Amino acid sequence: MIHTIIFIVIGVIVVFGILPTLAMSFAIYYVLLVRNKPEKWGRECSIPDDEEYRNMFDEGMEWDARYSEKKREVDIVSDGYHLYGEYFDFGGTRAVIIIAGRMESLLYSYYFAEPYRQEGLNVLVIDNRAHGKSEGKRNSLGQKEYRDILAWSRLLHDELGNESVVLHGICIGSAAALFALTSEDCPDYIHSMVAEGMYTTFYETFKNHMIQDKHPLFPFALEVMLHIRIFSGVNVLTDGPIRRIGKLDRPILFLHSKEDTFSLPEKAEELYEKCSSNKKIVWYNKGAHSRIRANNKQAYDDAIVAFLRKNA
Repeated sequence: MIHTIIFIVIGVIVVFGILPTLAMSFAIYYVLLVRNKPEKWGRECSIPDDEEYRNMFDEGMEWDARYSEKKREVDIVSDGYHLYGEYFDFGGTRAVIIIAGRMESLLYSYYFAEPYRQEGLNVLVIDNRAHGKSEGKRNSLGQKEYRDILAWSRLLHDELGNESVVLHGICIGSAAALFALTSEDCPDYIHSMVAEGMYTTFYETFKNHMIQDKHPLFPFALEVMLHIRIFSGVNVLTDGPIRRIGKLDRPILFLHSKEDTFSLPEKAEELYEKCSSNKKIVWYNKGAHSRIRANNKQAYDDAIVAFLRKNA
């Protein structure tokens, strides 16, 4: 009798307590990290009603128009996915891959290209898997996409004649760049990286998003991490840049805003302290997450130019 009552109580808890929150957290996961139709995360401004974001996007499109004669479409196959990009050939011997974050196509990356063009680097902007014209359904937060970065780098080096490659990542893009640079099969010609708004783990930045949006953390934050583990096949609860940064043996430039509420400044300090490679961190007083350049354009570009010249 007692055992029956215990099983009934457990069943009630599961049905009326756990299952509803699991369903709701799966919905969060699905909205944030699953592309269920081609229009989702397509080639357009992701936040058109945000004036600052729209200005960034429009300025990037103007940059593309200015140098369109230098552009050619490129594509690769990585992990069975057909991926698409655009290559701007400025006649240099080095190239940069600009790696956008979640929801962004290669159009977003135009905005960050100018300091590299000024220094004579060729520029590759890419649709990450499950974004833009590229195939794929799930976002793996850099932990699988890094293999695509290695494949794009091979294209730049082996087929397009670039002697070295720099990676420029924004948010999740910086995580993908770091995973690529610290992987066992990373080639020597991937030379260095620039990381804007890098986080310690995706779980940490996801919690900060939830807090800012005034959503309850428990139990949803951990349940979303569980869905990511099951359906995207990666661990973002304990694995992330904080576990990889100590393996980095190539130059890195950290760009971070003191106003970043998602990748917190104190977490950026943790990453910087744990990194033992040739490193530099540049702080900016203004700029929300992924919007440093919009508020500090000259200082942002100058930091990148100085880094490229020092690590030529």
